[in-house]
Amino acid sequence: MIEQRTRTTSGAAHRAACDRETSVTRSLLGYGVIAGPVFIAVVLAQALTRDGFDLTRHAWSLLANGDLGWIQITNFMVAAATTLACAAGLRRALAPGRGATWAPRLVGGYSAGLLASGVFRADPAMGFPVGTPEGPGAVSWHGMLHLAGSTVGFLCLVAACFVIGHRFAAEGRGGWAVYSRLSGVLFLVSFAAIAGGGGAAWATVTFIAGILISWGWMSALSLHLYRRATPGRG
Repeated sequence: MIEQRTRTTSGAAHRAACDRETSVTRSLLGYGVIAGPVFIAVVLAQALTRDGFDLTRHAWSLLANGDLGWIQITNFMVAAATTLACAAGLRRALAPGRGATWAPRLVGGYSAGLLASGVFRADPAMGFPVGTPEGPGAVSWHGMLHLAGSTVGFLCLVAACFVIGHRFAAEGRGGWAVYSRLSGVLFLVSFAAIAGGGGAAWATVTFIAGILISWGWMSALSLHLYRRATPGRG
């Protein structure tokens, strides 16, 4: 009788521990679901209200300049924090198995790139903020660090798409594997476009599309893993 009671108590304690672990995992993944939509919403709100900003001509990073630049800087910081939480959630949700180590690290690298983008402000360019000369303009030391940090972050996210795609392919989830790999390819193409487009409108719009695709992928992945992290899973 005592032994049975001990086993029952032990089982209840184990289930409670598993439920707590699952709750933490789902909470972390929840940040991954909202990271992109919040970042994009704040950018679009600024783009539609700040004088002189043109979505077809100006990179989103330029919003960090001017009197209201603190809004975009804060947006980068919040995005970095929520993406880092997502990386922690991925580490818990994917373990054990392929990609359980590198996917979270790469998403964490993207978080670091977002942080660098906020800490090191992009230089005014292309006539924004109002009063800035047209053209790319001179690049300062903090502008160089902004470019370097964002580049590393973008490449980390592209690599994460392929690592996750490989994980899903190994699990026989063909749809998710294709979606992840295609998202990585399209984001890489969009980044190449903005890097070599010389400020052309088509390059800016292409890069915006790539950003939407990549954030959409992270939200969808986080939501998928959130739903798989069922209560009681140990």
